[in-house]
Amino acid sequence: MPGVRHIQVAIEYEDQRLDNFLLRELKGLPKTRIYRLLRRGEIRVNGGRARPEYRLCRGDRLRLPPMRLGERELGGEPSPRILQRIEQAILYEDEQLLILDKPSGLAVHGGSGLAYGAIEAIRAQRPDMPSLDLAHRLDRDTSGCLILAKRRDTLRQLHVLMRSGRVDKRYLALLKGELGEGTLRVEAPLARCSGKGYLHAVRVSMAGRQALTVFHAIERYRGWVLADVELHTGRMHQIRVHAACSGHPVAGDERYGDREANRALRRLGLRRLFLHASRVAFELPGCGEVVAQAALSGDLSAILQALRERMAAAEAPR
Repeated sequence: MPGVRHIQVAIEYEDQRLDNFLLRELKGLPKTRIYRLLRRGEIRVNGGRARPEYRLCRGDRLRLPPMRLGERELGGEPSPRILQRIEQAILYEDEQLLILDKPSGLAVHGGSGLAYGAIEAIRAQRPDMPSLDLAHRLDRDTSGCLILAKRRDTLRQLHVLMRSGRVDKRYLALLKGELGEGTLRVEAPLARCSGKGYLHAVRVSMAGRQALTVFHAIERYRGWVLADVELHTGRMHQIRVHAACSGHPVAGDERYGDREANRALRRLGLRRLFLHASRVAFELPGCGEVVAQAALSGDLSAILQALRERMAAAEAPR
């Protein structure tokens, strides 16, 4: 087993979250174990304890305890089929960034029992890009536009744009109900609630962080509505919780949704969360205006068609 390791943070990793840095440095070590090492203080930053969300500074000194990265912990690598699927899902790429149409069911990163995610698959295809990193997150079951930065300075620029609301992020969601006047604005603070292990739920709480979501009806069905969703802030599970608390849960949402309604849609063929990141747009120095759009997958389009046909049959004269 290797002994204690000391690492000095280089400039290209400045402002990166500590947990993300450790996931790369300790490739193959489960995310749950990394969090446990941090919680116990076995991983030190500048001689002291540090939280997973700590942002690294150039010159920080990390102490890593002795640990073994055995084959059983590695859990496998992305298969050739997954790598090919990821490559075919690239919507936009230049020298600074990459935008991926992430498939539903694929996590954005490995950990918590998952051997790999989208970022590990992209890194496996581009081993010459050590600074490739996620600019934001999508839930595992959410499909669509996922932005990755190839350079640390690009990542910092994207974070500045996101914090200042200059990244236009749109989603398509199938919601229960009729959505009233056609536009629904939900402004409610959100707070995380710890669950078993590292699973988290989110709830509306005055002690939480402010969040704003706007839903616009696009097409109505009997008991359901397809909505274009404007995400003005980027909180965990924001769309799903705001939709649920307003009485219009997202179809297929097993955590915050309506179980009976989900069962009805399952009979029509819905096997996943109906939430899709359909568009991102922003202006990045050196790139100019960047716009990427991801079309609905065939399985979600089929559900909409089934709802149209059901509605037409119900309205047909007898």
